[in-house]
Formats: sequence, structure tokens, C-alpha cells
Amino acid sequence: MAASSTVFSDSYSATSRLLLPFRIRGFHLRRTLFLSSKSNNRSFLSSSAFAPVAMTTETSSKLLDGKLIAKKIRDEIAGEIDGIKESTGIVPGLAVILVGSRKDSQTYVRNKKKACEDVGIASYEANLAEDCSEEEVMKHISNFNNNPSVHGILVQLPLPRHMNEEKILNAVSIEKDVDGFHPLNIGRLAMQGREPLFVPCTPKGCMELLHRYEIEIKGKRAVVIGRSNIVGMPAALLLQRANATVTMVHSYTKNPEEITKQADIVISAAGVANLVRGSWLKPGAVVVDVGINPVDDTGSARGYRLVGDVCFEEACKVASAITPVPGGVGPMTIAMLLSNTLSSAKRLHELR
Repeated sequence: MAASSTVFSDSYSATSRLLLPFRIRGFHLRRTLFLSSKSNNRSFLSSSAFAPVAMTTETSSKLLDGKLIAKKIRDEIAGEIDGIKESTGIVPGLAVILVGSRKDSQTYVRNKKKACEDVGIASYEANLAEDCSEEEVMKHISNFNNNPSVHGILVQLPLPRHMNEEKILNAVSIEKDVDGFHPLNIGRLAMQGREPLFVPCTPKGCMELLHRYEIEIKGKRAVVIGRSNIVGMPAALLLQRANATVTMVHSYTKNPEEITKQADIVISAAGVANLVRGSWLKPGAVVVDVGINPVDDTGSARGYRLVGDVCFEEACKVASAITPVPGGVGPMTIAMLLSNTLSSAKRLHELR
């Protein structure tokens, strides 16, 4: 596949941002890979298993096991919540607003509720009809904003077409914006000397994986593929904050293969199956694959299997470390949602 013939989305699917299985819709595998640019609407470990990853030219990659790290983080969160409950009686709370009856959205909400229960976070839900009004959604957001038992609010995306997504998301109190999508949170993330109240969960999960595996970021060259508001752009900002030199590759980038091959660290969030080949990578690079893309598989009971943006079979022979798909970034995203909710509760109740 020639690099010049590859077109990918800069708008990472909002419905796929939190839990496995992510579903990226609207892509077609033809002679070229294409994904419509229209969004579907939105304590480090000392164990030897997490030894620092050296950037070498070995032909066998170390797996960055997001499932294992996420389990460690969730255990840490559960322990801290138990301590808070025992000492103060405070229970962190997460509210989710679901509009309509999409099966995938219902699955995401159900999984979020289960994850909250596992760590001791109280769940609140508002399930609204597909044809409800914006005013009704805004009313529930206002109620959750004013509820002291709720410390984080999520509006499940996509919303029905008749609703203004930006208006609704901006109605969420910045103090409870555990998704990290509020313009003020993103603005603070972009400014030196400012701190956002929350960082978007998927980019935060990518960075946490790098930190937990003690991968050096400072002074390294990093390439982020995809510039969505949900993943690519905040990931680039976080890498800059960690003192990497960052380049973003997007749908108008010329020679993306050549640019990506200069990177010590690659984070791909383009939403195109097997976009990044082994030939795109610098030997010894660290690869974080955010993409979760369904591709036809007649051998699977589901009729499809999930693959990343990165051709794993090729990349693992070049990279020094790489995330699997699934089992890499996906579990980290929900862990960061739980972490943000706990942080919100501590901040709102002035706990340390």
C-alpha cells in the first residue's frame, strides 16, 4: 500500500472512546483504506514484569499489557475508595446519560456501571427516549451538576441527530467533566503553567502505560497519527508536556511513512485497520495502538475480528514495545475514567 494512497479520519469515533469492543463504523477496505472524516458523533510498579523498556533494535517486541496495568490501577482505586468511605463516609459517584436505545451504547453504559461497582463507585443513570428534547437532556445534566453525590458526568455518544452535541457537552460542569472534553479543560492542557481539572481518558491511558513501563519520553521524538479532539490532539499535548518533540500526522500530511519512521514513540489513533506497517517504524520504536477496527473474519463466530491501526504482525518485529489489540489501550481508558471520578470526589470534598 503506497503511503500517498492512504486516507484516514482525523475524527476518532466518539462512540468508541471508552470500552471494548470499540466499533468504528463507516470504513471500507478497498484498494486504498478509507474512513469517512465524519465522526459518528464523539505508585509505579516495582515488579520485574514492568521493567523499563529500552529502545533497542531487537526483533521481538515487549507487550505493553494494558489489561494487566488497568487491573493494577483499578485495585489501587478500590483500595483508596475503601479508605475514603471508612474515614469520611463519602462515596464517589458517576452519572451517565443515555439517549436512545442503541445496542452498542447500552453495552458501553452497562460495562461502565459494572466497572464502577467493582471499585466502589456509585452509579447514576438517566435513560431517555430517542425522540426526547434537548431541554430534557439539559435538565438531567443540570440535576447531576447540582447533586453533591455525583462527582462525574458522562453523556453517552453519539446523540440523536436532532441534538446539538457541543451545546449539551458544554453544559456539563467543568468540575464534573471526567471525560476531559470541556473547552476549558482542553485549553488548560494546551497552555504552559496551567493544569486541567481532567485529562481525556484515552490519551491519559496511553501516557499512563508509558509511565508504568518506565519508557523515557523526555527528549524523544514522538509521532501522533490522527488529530481528533478525543485522542490525537490531547495525546500530542500530553507528550509535549512530558518534553517530547511531537509531530502530528493527519489526512493532509505528505509522506506519512517517512515522518512516522523518525519517531521513537508512535501513538496511532486514525481508525484505519493495519494502516501503519512495519516499514513505517524506526527500529526500536515504542508503539501505542489506539485503533480498534472490526475486519471481516469468516473463521470467527461473530464474523469479524478486531485489529488495530498498526499491523501487529509486522510491527512486533521492528518495535521494542507495542500494545496489543485488544487488551492494550482499551482497558486503560476505563481505568482512567474511574481515576478521574475518584480525583473529582477528592477535589470536591477537599480530600487528599
